[in-house]
Amino acid sequence: MEKTITTEKKPIKLWLSDIDIDTLQQAKNLANLPGLHDHVAIMPDAHVGYGMPIGGVAATEGIVIPNAVGVDIGCGMCAIQTSLQQVEKKTLKNILAGVKALVPRGFKHHTRAQDPKYMPKPPQGMTLKELPIVSREFASGRCQVGTLGGGNHFIEIQQDEEEFIWIMIHSGSRNMGYKVANHYNKVAGDFNAKHGMAIPPGWQLSYLPIDSKQGKLYLAEMKYCVEFARANRALMMDRVIDVFQQYCSPVSFSEIINVAHNYAAEEYHFGKVVMVHRKGATRAGKGETGIIPGSQGTTSYIVKGKGNPDSFASCSHGAGRRLGRKQAQKTLDLHQEIEMLEKQNIIHAIRSRRDLEEAAGAYKDIEEVISRQKDLITPITRLKPLAVIKG
Repeated sequence: MEKTITTEKKPIKLWLSDIDIDTLQQAKNLANLPGLHDHVAIMPDAHVGYGMPIGGVAATEGIVIPNAVGVDIGCGMCAIQTSLQQVEKKTLKNILAGVKALVPRGFKHHTRAQDPKYMPKPPQGMTLKELPIVSREFASGRCQVGTLGGGNHFIEIQQDEEEFIWIMIHSGSRNMGYKVANHYNKVAGDFNAKHGMAIPPGWQLSYLPIDSKQGKLYLAEMKYCVEFARANRALMMDRVIDVFQQYCSPVSFSEIINVAHNYAAEEYHFGKVVMVHRKGATRAGKGETGIIPGSQGTTSYIVKGKGNPDSFASCSHGAGRRLGRKQAQKTLDLHQEIEMLEKQNIIHAIRSRRDLEEAAGAYKDIEEVISRQKDLITPITRLKPLAVIKG
């Protein structure tokens, strides 16, 4: 931890000293929120989001905040190590083409509904019909499971320091999570207005009591979306494995690491069972395995958590944005970004100025981000990118 701010109702613990003014203001809003437990924790990859900073962790007593989970509920990472230690560039290109044929990207979905076995079951004790938004989106979800999405979502082929090849995927709950998040953020806003709760609308931090009907429904639908996002990543990984077996047989694979970084969950911290909101933050309990990706031009890390109580046993979820999407498109040099990737012999996804929103230069220095959280995690595997598919 680099700094603690004590000017608000609750302290703000920072793992970065150079936080920008907008992100800091969002952290201060959280620190003054009724029901906040102990303090706010801001990870070293933090940047401004809706309501709560991306890269923020907040624990609450008796309430849940939809915007402190975010619109891509359950978004996260998965990774697998293969038995391969070398893949020729021609083979990598064939693998990418094969993956693109099986995994829709951006706004594209499967043209046929996937087998219902790939869809999660409702939370224990509930039926699908009792989840109003999920049940409405279920049929569409069957066409979305196993799809990458857009923005910063990716499928990447990487190599570790012992030269073993890895597969890493970043994706979330697609349109289902988006619909659930927006619905309950509006429900929370209406609830707060109806009950005269003194939360300035500009904070974008409307909340629901967890023992209310609306709060219970949000938590149930959120949990479903977390599991849908997990299933989405797992199905994509299965499809990528199929392509690897087609082009690289014989090949074997490790157990999948599959972790979320946008969710809320009940946990015990500082003497109470509280609702921990991680928005762009990965759980890093003692001995837990996590994934901290860089960008398509920089390294990623597999890490073990240290269970640091000050971060609510959390760590960063990535490198974090240095530039907004439009800012990156306007200010980064297209030729320099392409040259940087090609010098490293990376098969990349930068083709035009539009793609600069996901260029390496749009992100913070992953090595600096890792160095700032050595009290939160121990890096165990360092991965360099070989080939990238971007959403």
